[in-house]
Amino acid sequence: MPKNIVVIGFGPGNATAMAEKFGAEGFSVGLVGRNEARLAAGVSALKARGIAASAFPADAADPVAIRAAISGLRAELGPITVIHWNASGGDDVGDILTADSAAVRRVFDVAVFGLLTAVGAALPDLKAAGDGAVLITNGGFGDLSPETDEYVTTANAMGIALANAAKQKLAGLLAQRLKADGVYVGEVTIYGTIKVTSTDSGSGIDPSIVADKFWDLYQSRGEVRARVS
Repeated sequence: MPKNIVVIGFGPGNATAMAEKFGAEGFSVGLVGRNEARLAAGVSALKARGIAASAFPADAADPVAIRAAISGLRAELGPITVIHWNASGGDDVGDILTADSAAVRRVFDVAVFGLLTAVGAALPDLKAAGDGAVLITNGGFGDLSPETDEYVTTANAMGIALANAAKQKLAGLLAQRLKADGVYVGEVTIYGTIKVTSTDSGSGIDPSIVADKFWDLYQSRGEVRARVS
């Protein structure tokens, strides 16, 4: 049976590496993001590699748009085997005490409600696939330690930290909830910056390493959490 992965939160770095990795393993690839030009370029690059690909523009914080994206990509590519959630949110929330309340709410609209919407929309396919999976990109700012909290506060990155912490808990809950349905949930937490992204200082992690880690998790379907640094 053909296999399809939908990458939500598409952009340079992890999402591109995931699309290329799973595409090279025989998956068709659906891309979801807000930047239509970037989506079009991503589809063209994948097709140049011989990978079947399609795209659907959508905001990860908009449940209606996410459901439409899942439905549209299913119609184009077929039943969905894997959801890769690469969207985070929180970049525009530095200090949680002075940030606009709508911006703080959007952190959870993306990290929690968006992810749950995508999983719910694709769940019948994921269950039927036999090897369905939800793969979640995360970051180390969500760690529950005084040292991390101090660093995040100093760096004025509290929104990202909230998103990461929420996704960490959600990944574990989804893993337990979907285990009996044969749907694997795996999370890779990145400690550091990623090459070719806006946060890279020149010594970032190669995104192909992250994609390889996700592939290993998907193949082994054992551990829920892994880390890359």
